[in-house]
Amino acid sequence: MNITINNIEVWANPGETVLEVAEREGIRIPTLCYLKGFSPTGSCRMCMVEVEDQGRLVPSCAFPVYDGMKVKTNSPEVRRARKTIIELLLANHPQDCLVCIRNGNCDLQSLAAEYGVRSYRYVGQRRKGKLDLASPSIERDPEKCILCGRCVRVCHEMQNVGAIDLINRGFNSTVAPAMDRSLNTVACVYCGQCIVHCPVGALREKSDQKRVWEAINNTDKLVVAQIAPAVRVAIGEEFGLQPGEIVTGKIVAALRRMGVDTVFDTNFAADLTIMEEANELIERITQKKTLPMITSCSPGWVKYLEHFYPDLMDHLSSCKSPHEMEGAMIKSYYARKMGINPEKIFVVSVMPCIAKKFEAQRPELGKEFQDVDAVITTRELARMIRVAGLDFSRLPDEGFDDPLGESTGAGAIFGAAGGVMEAALRTAHYMMTGKDMPVIDFSPIRGLQGVKESTVEINGIKLKVAAVSGLKNIDVLLKDMQAGKSEYHFIEVMACPNGCINGGGQPQPSTPEKIQKRTEAIYKIDKRLPKRCSHHNQSIQKLYQEFLEKPGSHTAHDLLHTHYTRRNRH
Repeated sequence: MNITINNIEVWANPGETVLEVAEREGIRIPTLCYLKGFSPTGSCRMCMVEVEDQGRLVPSCAFPVYDGMKVKTNSPEVRRARKTIIELLLANHPQDCLVCIRNGNCDLQSLAAEYGVRSYRYVGQRRKGKLDLASPSIERDPEKCILCGRCVRVCHEMQNVGAIDLINRGFNSTVAPAMDRSLNTVACVYCGQCIVHCPVGALREKSDQKRVWEAINNTDKLVVAQIAPAVRVAIGEEFGLQPGEIVTGKIVAALRRMGVDTVFDTNFAADLTIMEEANELIERITQKKTLPMITSCSPGWVKYLEHFYPDLMDHLSSCKSPHEMEGAMIKSYYARKMGINPEKIFVVSVMPCIAKKFEAQRPELGKEFQDVDAVITTRELARMIRVAGLDFSRLPDEGFDDPLGESTGAGAIFGAAGGVMEAALRTAHYMMTGKDMPVIDFSPIRGLQGVKESTVEINGIKLKVAAVSGLKNIDVLLKDMQAGKSEYHFIEVMACPNGCINGGGQPQPSTPEKIQKRTEAIYKIDKRLPKRCSHHNQSIQKLYQEFLEKPGSHTAHDLLHTHYTRRNRH
């Protein structure tokens, strides 16, 4: 069909909305509540356009096109309506932009500037709400919420958790868990996708910056930092660099200049995870133990299973996540090797994930002391670099410290959905055959799809595998497992869609274009490295010779494996 937008005739398909057609034609319509791919609500009304033949304003995100339709996206009436909407939102919004965590990166602030809102025309009663600070990962400020509902749709439609929803009515409406409880008391998995999609500062990560600075300034502490694979391809965005730019060496340099004593690579522990995980998979297959085995690297996913499918916890790999393994090795192997009292070591994990803040506090992940003392997100590290007065783009490239700094391409691809699976198969093939895979690039489980599956033959055994990202996508597979119908041997699950490169702690906004660039960079790192299989990591081999003996040994189980907790679903 044909419609007219701003006096220009364009084509459209039945069922499309005005916003979709306008976007395709390169016409920008401002939005706040709209999320591509999710059910439209039209709740914010920022995307209002004028339908000439009807003489009224409609929300373009929810209004379907019809043949012969005539639309104006920038008429005086439209501009006035949008400006009034912004002013009404600001009238019920805290005027604390200078101290807000989203200052300079806030959709509402940007729209106010764009539409020339320079005063507060409307003054009246404001909604009140209590700060929710009890969770170890997420802080919630209801007074900053603009009721766009984006976080609610993401939590329900994408993650299938439903920890939050719109509650109460009318002026008292707010977004919160049921009965306005704390996130700490409900089945929130701390994936952080609500933070990623919040257009203002109503949701934010619980910051560990102060604790890290205190440790750095404490002369009795040896501060050891580790960097996750997804951080190095995303943090450059915070400093004006192109998405996907690989800045590993600059991060190392920045941490040293901030006062961190030692900098290790979480990719080392990713290689270590693969050695343990591949060994566990082979044991389960050959000894006919519980299958399919499911990866345990994503703490948001692990918590989801603990809440919603506790009967399937035996399917989880017992391996700790890589940064927890690294922390355990720092406070045991490294401490012994260097003659340092583990109590004096403060381990900081720089992660793309806010669920790891919760994970680091789990009592299962530490004996005399926790494996990891603090977790900061990619965003938090960027803030700390700015506070330290460092010009990130001009920093030199520096290498990691030894002995926990060597890594392979297999460790690098942990940052992308499907990467853990691919890395594990590379090493499982070697462990079962004594030979590397003829082709180690396993393309069937690469890409941005929510579910990817394949079959690979190793030593006469046909392994059916799947890589899943985004929690809603795993439900069908889990229900098949409950019914005893699953044909898989090995499943990788990442809580966040597209994996860690789109984690809850990554730079905002995380657009599809940025996610694609970050993913490409992850595989570029893998391609560039001379060693691309975890079992070729010489530092890992030395670790086993000197300390752990072999994958799956008693010492390895004691330090690198864990157990899980049955949690209340409500």
